[in-house]
Amino acid sequence: MKKFTTLETQTTRDILLVACVTALVMIFMFGRPQLAHADAPTTPPSVPANIQAPAGNKLFFVGHATGTQNYVCAPAGGGVKFVLFTPQATLFDEKNEQVTTHYFSPNPDEGGTIRATWQHSRDTSTVWGRVMDGNSSSDPAYVAPGAIAWLLVTVVGSENGPSGGDKLAGTTYIQRVNTSGGIAPSTGCTSSTDLGAQAFVPYTTDYYFYKKAN
Repeated sequence: MKKFTTLETQTTRDILLVACVTALVMIFMFGRPQLAHADAPTTPPSVPANIQAPAGNKLFFVGHATGTQNYVCAPAGGGVKFVLFTPQATLFDEKNEQVTTHYFSPNPDEGGTIRATWQHSRDTSTVWGRVMDGNSSSDPAYVAPGAIAWLLVTVVGSENGPSGGDKLAGTTYIQRVNTSGGIAPSTGCTSSTDLGAQAFVPYTTDYYFYKKAN
């Protein structure tokens, strides 16, 4: 019978150890339950009828936003009032990782018209949207007191990232729901001497992104 040397015995042990570790890793990776649709949510939020996404569109992306609604005191209706000049927000996913930024910018598909903008944080694909008449709700059954309206935003422009990234490029509609804060101040813009005054009002919200179902 062959006698194994110390080196051969150690090598055999090493091989068995590697095999056992590999098997445990495979069991951990493939034997545990997987999170279903972690990056592809499928359940739309409950919203007023006038801001529901139209039939034929499906939810594909959600971002939880934190930022400010930024206002400037401007002439309006013979007087002055705070007017929104841009939102400034960052959207995070369920892992609290940044996924999108939100602001106003010129929409190239409309000759530079300023629109609400969402840009993906990784591939820089970008979409621009506008709120059509009737697609805003302050229904107290849904919208918290002192919070900005819930919206259905229609996408009116899109652009891939410089390297072809297209995470957001297929977006058709975006819902703004679960809002908190963000309303323009009731003071600080009451006379012509206040013109140009700015107010940065904290807000939070969830943005639900839709694309064509097919």
